[in-house]
Amino acid sequence: MSQDQPVNTERLIELRDEIDNLDTQIQELITQRARCAQEVADVKTKATRTGEGVEKVNAVFYRPEREAQVLSNVMQRNKGPLANEDMARLFREIMSACLALEKPMTVAYLGPEGTFTQQAAIKHFGAWVNTKPMPAIDEVFREVEAGAVHYGVVPVENSTEGVVNHTLDSFLSSNIAIAGEVELRIHHHLMVGKNTRKENITRVYSHQQSLAQCRKWLDAHMPHVERVSVNSNSEAARRVNSEWNSAAIAGQMAADLYDLEIINETIEDSPDNSTRFLIVGTNKVQPSGEDKTSIIVSMRNEPGALYKLLKPFYDHDIDLTRLETRPSPSGNWTYVFFIDFVGHLTDSNVITAIEDVRKTAVEVKELGSYPIGVL
Repeated sequence: MSQDQPVNTERLIELRDEIDNLDTQIQELITQRARCAQEVADVKTKATRTGEGVEKVNAVFYRPEREAQVLSNVMQRNKGPLANEDMARLFREIMSACLALEKPMTVAYLGPEGTFTQQAAIKHFGAWVNTKPMPAIDEVFREVEAGAVHYGVVPVENSTEGVVNHTLDSFLSSNIAIAGEVELRIHHHLMVGKNTRKENITRVYSHQQSLAQCRKWLDAHMPHVERVSVNSNSEAARRVNSEWNSAAIAGQMAADLYDLEIINETIEDSPDNSTRFLIVGTNKVQPSGEDKTSIIVSMRNEPGALYKLLKPFYDHDIDLTRLETRPSPSGNWTYVFFIDFVGHLTDSNVITAIEDVRKTAVEVKELGSYPIGVL
């Protein structure tokens, strides 16, 4: 019977010394990068004051297309053993900290604190961004339009529950543009407070979409428990703290925020449950090389309308990734189509396709081009 080999203490000391040396080099390089970021800020600020360069009115410190290119390059260069996404997340936080040195950013999101939308904002912008909760999606849009925040983050569709109509409706009445997208894997947990009697739970709080996404699990494990819909999962988590007979369905961030105990993890019915969020702002985004474009098209309700709408995209070899339709709020027997496709508004085939769409459409509204989500 083989015995365990003794620990090679000498080799272990050598490896630890090597790690210490590498840590020192990494820290020095991060410091150099941070100083370089500060110089970038100085150059942009001087260009603003003198009227030289591209930033003649307001210096733009956050460039979504540049950030997407950097993260894509990081993933392409990666040789392991860390996964591509793990390596990119490390760089995302370094970039977030360096950007905060240039100009701290404030991002509005659908609150309250502890929601998946806040989690999506931090995933996209990094932990160094200042997040500001808003009570409704249209309030996020208004905050961005007023210039009170740099960007906003709003949910647009869930893989199991479909589109978020409030977000689509807000685009109809707003002039802000889409600057990016981020997809978040949604994991729902059942959690209780310190005073909860686990054997006497009679009520479960959560947002209506979360309740729907966990319907089968609840039917199987808590069939007689009342399901109460609230404004957000974070609100559900907050309520549990003051009640002895209730539980909440929410994410890890809400559990951490309210110091709740998770008694059942990942209870969502679909293992691939994910939500797509949009980053909205006021600046147009330049091409990154891997872009997506969103537009709104109003069409009359007449025979052949859908064919006329889709034909230009086929003719100009454009890949449609999403098509949603809603009755126009103005009525008059017109319908509004929300369309996502691969490409940038500056691409020649996209320009020609949109010109062809305008020939038969009542109205075409360009929501913006933005990098395809890297993380």
